Amino acid sequence: MTITTNAGARVAAIQMISAPSIAENIATAKRLIADAAQQGANLVLLPEYWASMGMHENDKLGLAEQIDIGPIQTFMAETAREHQIWLIGGTLPMAALVADKVLNSMMVYNPAGERVKRYDKIHLFSFTKGAESYDEARTIVEGTEVTTFDAPFGKVGLSVCYDLRFPELYRAMGDCTLIVVPAAFTYTTGKAHWEILLRARAIENQCYVLAAAQGGRHQNGRTTWGHSMLIDPWGEIKTVLAEGEGLVIGDIEPNYLSGIRENLPALKHRKL
Repeated sequence: MTITTNAGARVAAIQMISAPSIAENIATAKRLIADAAQQGANLVLLPEYWASMGMHENDKLGLAEQIDIGPIQTFMAETAREHQIWLIGGTLPMAALVADKVLNSMMVYNPAGERVKRYDKIHLFSFTKGAESYDEARTIVEGTEVTTFDAPFGKVGLSVCYDLRFPELYRAMGDCTLIVVPAAFTYTTGKAHWEILLRARAIENQCYVLAAAQGGRHQNGRTTWGHSMLIDPWGEIKTVLAEGEGLVIGDIEPNYLSGIRENLPALKHRKL
């Protein structure tokens, strides 16, 4: 078990309806993060593609940043330092070695504004139903490394959106106190599977799950499912925001987590 202290933490997930404009999205994120910090959040999670939801899937190629260089990363570092929070930056497009593609990357900043971890999304979404069609592999290079980091309250596992459908990824993280899932689930797949998959990951890993979603009708015509939420290790939804801009906030309680694992020691019973 990787709980490092008996002290808990207050965590928040930001829900957005991101536009193509980075400046516009930064202004929205700045306001919502400040609100979360004012309510006592120690850790704040932004949604996938928070900085830009382009009019075309190729738009992200022109926004790709180099490591620690660019307006998106600068904003996240400065904001984490300003509010003295752990800030997990949803995802942003990062330069890749493959021509005409980017990495869909999550950056983690500590309260000093230092980047302490990076996760490149491993599983790339593909879905076709009627006129609705997506294939992230056209513009994104898949990541390869399972990634976690140690926060003061315990280990945090990093995953993004479509990763949620692959439970073996979460097993590979080891015993986490919190798993985060920034996402931009489609309305169709979100309505069918979002909540049940999030609750399953919390139950089977006996940990908290914090999910930050895109949640509404975007300028590019896409509709995202929303329903950002915090789920406890028993699989109960502690707080949820169905749609629209806003945030969900709640507490990580290490003693409650420890009790769940002691009463039902499923993690100790693993055979594979």
